[in-house]
Amino acid sequence: MRPSNTLEIAEIGSFHVGGRRAGAPPHMVDPNGELEVEQMYAQYVKLDRPKARYPLLLVHGGGLTGVTYETKPDGQPGWQSYFLHAGHDVYVSDAVERGRASWARYPEIFKSEPFARTKQEAWELFRIGPPGNYPVRAAYPETQFPVEAFDQFAKQAVPRWATNDAATIAAYEAYFRKVGPCVVLAHSQGGNLVLTAGLRVPELIRGFVLVEISGAPDPVMTNLAVFGNVPHLFVWGDYIDDSRSWIQMADTVARYGEALRTVGGSVEWLDLPAVGITGNSHMIMMDRNSDAVAGLIQDWMGRHGLMR
Repeated sequence: MRPSNTLEIAEIGSFHVGGRRAGAPPHMVDPNGELEVEQMYAQYVKLDRPKARYPLLLVHGGGLTGVTYETKPDGQPGWQSYFLHAGHDVYVSDAVERGRASWARYPEIFKSEPFARTKQEAWELFRIGPPGNYPVRAAYPETQFPVEAFDQFAKQAVPRWATNDAATIAAYEAYFRKVGPCVVLAHSQGGNLVLTAGLRVPELIRGFVLVEISGAPDPVMTNLAVFGNVPHLFVWGDYIDDSRSWIQMADTVARYGEALRTVGGSVEWLDLPAVGITGNSHMIMMDRNSDAVAGLIQDWMGRHGLMR
């Protein structure tokens, strides 16, 4: 059940943040002159009387945009709506190079060509069905992903670049500085990026919710003590053991979490199957039981003093 049925909204707005000016070389179309590049986009909805102490920033993963958290592919309300109803001011962003953040010329500014994820890669990597079964689309029997809406989900995919991490991390840092103290909920590729950016401004981060993140800062090369007062919640879905890639990524993230514990950090590992919630894909916020998972995240935020 959603926390309430109506919203008293004080403000809806958006902005671009980060980026830099760049020149363009001569070209037959004459694009000479200054450009703005490497910025990111954020939309926010502020409540008239929020119940949360800090804004909640929803960060997407690789090859995706902030649409991840809006209406789900099957037409049901997504986590943007859920957390607004739960009393949070909610920001939804498109990272550098994605969606409304826009592209820049390559190779003059972006140093490589973009690439796109195929539907088969998404089906298998996002654990909607077992590896190798995309041609027949045999989903996991207990999958919570709305399989009938998979093609609709695939329309959200956008190209991405493999050479823009530094610019993206810089933009997330600028994002945190603009918003101020906040809680960050990040998915997949977005996790490593926001953790790295957060290390630069730890005083602004009040909590991290990390949903199936695909990487994390190297604890050997990182001063994790600056996150000693920043609670971390790691959320994992089902069928991880079916994917060698996800086993390796989860191990990397676990090493980060264990290193954080050694410096006194607050770390909670929410393994959904271990608590009796089965069938979740990588796209947990789009699964049919996404409200139930969001409720567990909301409870965690309450326990850590992030609500009023």
